[in-house]
Amino acid sequence: MNIIPMPAILTENEGKFHFTDQIAISSNPEAKSIALWAQKFLQKSSGFPLPIENTVKEDSEENYITFLLVSNSANIKPEGYKLRIEPSRILIQAIDLAGLFYGFQTLRQLLPKEIEQNEPKNDIKWKIPCVLIEDSPRFSWRGFMLDVGRHFQPIAQIKKMLDQMALFKMNRFHFHLTEDQGWRIQINKYPKLTEIGSKRNDTKIGGWLSKQYRGQPHEGFYTQDEIQEIVGYAKERFIEVIPEIELPGHSRAALAAYPHLGCLGTQMEVPSKFGIFHDIYCAGKEETFSFLQNVFDELLNLFPYTYVHIGGDETPKKRWKSCPHCQQRIVEKNLDDEKDLQTYFVNRMFNYLTSKGKKVIGWNEILHPNLNPEAVGQWWIGGKKKIISHLRQGRKIIVSKLTQVYLDYNYVMTPLRKTYALEPIPSGLESKYHSNILGVEAPLWTEWVPNNTRFEWQVFPRIIAVAETAWTQKENKNFQSFMTRLTAIYQRLSLMGIKPATIKNVNPKGIKRFLKMPSIGKWPLV
Repeated sequence: MNIIPMPAILTENEGKFHFTDQIAISSNPEAKSIALWAQKFLQKSSGFPLPIENTVKEDSEENYITFLLVSNSANIKPEGYKLRIEPSRILIQAIDLAGLFYGFQTLRQLLPKEIEQNEPKNDIKWKIPCVLIEDSPRFSWRGFMLDVGRHFQPIAQIKKMLDQMALFKMNRFHFHLTEDQGWRIQINKYPKLTEIGSKRNDTKIGGWLSKQYRGQPHEGFYTQDEIQEIVGYAKERFIEVIPEIELPGHSRAALAAYPHLGCLGTQMEVPSKFGIFHDIYCAGKEETFSFLQNVFDELLNLFPYTYVHIGGDETPKKRWKSCPHCQQRIVEKNLDDEKDLQTYFVNRMFNYLTSKGKKVIGWNEILHPNLNPEAVGQWWIGGKKKIISHLRQGRKIIVSKLTQVYLDYNYVMTPLRKTYALEPIPSGLESKYHSNILGVEAPLWTEWVPNNTRFEWQVFPRIIAVAETAWTQKENKNFQSFMTRLTAIYQRLSLMGIKPATIKNVNPKGIKRFLKMPSIGKWPLV
């Protein structure tokens, strides 16, 4: 059966359930929100009325799709579900609403592909195979990260992506909101962040070594009302939105708006090219920390979830080395060097955010013996040995290995099979520490993603492979099976208006792949 992610246990039985205009939906009152979501989704393509009854129907009653929220004694794991499809009825059980929602996503994939259309189809026989499925996720963190700093993405595109994440049972949307090339969120206390920091005069095109530019400005930001709209849309799909404000590096857009926050204090423009810049937040000025705390105060009111991301990657220390304020801070705090100064910076922001009840994530460059042990590391680059050491010390890690799940790479560089082959738990890590791997997240950096067409080509189908890796038990993963199921899923993607890279092109092989390997000057590698 063409279900992605592959369920833990799937038993095929004889018979079909006939989905007709005589079908009703029932649920216990606690599950009504899921019943309403299912009703709205099924009505648009079937045209059936699907009335909802807020009572749970007995097993003997026919023509019902029933959503049943049960107690923890039902032997179902968090976010897991049981789906039973019989010729006369369908029952989805879970201990939480997320589990009921994911059970419905599986039911959705068992329906004919035309269920994805936005208008009724009268000539479809809506038959569903009879099955018994018991399922739950391998990892609690199943994420996608979108960089909107390099190229602003419209709300419609974000919602479209959230819809796809929901279909494949992904539950974390990491919203990378600030970059050197653009500040993308309205902060009322600092209006210049969007008046100046959200705009740049031009954009580099053609790859890292290119000297070409697009020849037109680029701009965009999300108002606080729009952020709330995105967060609400995601919440309806059981997706938590994790905001990221980059610090102390990747901050040129903020410094263009408020130059005094940098070490030099000089006016600068939002850059039109990509890369790593020496101008970063000054770690020696108290104004820097006041600014960031005020930014987070507004941010936390918009994102009602546990986690906040503070970046911390690719932080050059050149300005700090020659900055009297930063050098004074090193002396005052008895720090060894500028690397210790970054840990001081991160710990200070960590302490502030935890005082607000938040948990803090940073890219794995923040990992340091003096870093607060409660900080979560996001592993994108660097040695396995260091990551294993942190895991053994009890630190939580999110796996985002750039060689396998960075979606901005070409398929020549990262074929689908390579993405699918990711094993999040490092070899050599003892089983008692496996739970310290929270899960998997696939980032899309958008230096070279200027439009929706390129967005979908980069993301699909690799994000679907990531979804299966994050949800499906290791022993149930099989690439050939995945490819068979993916071919069928492609028909659904087409009906949903998604244009992925073609199946033919996502797995270049052998010498052909080697010969097509692009040089850094011809293709953006990261």
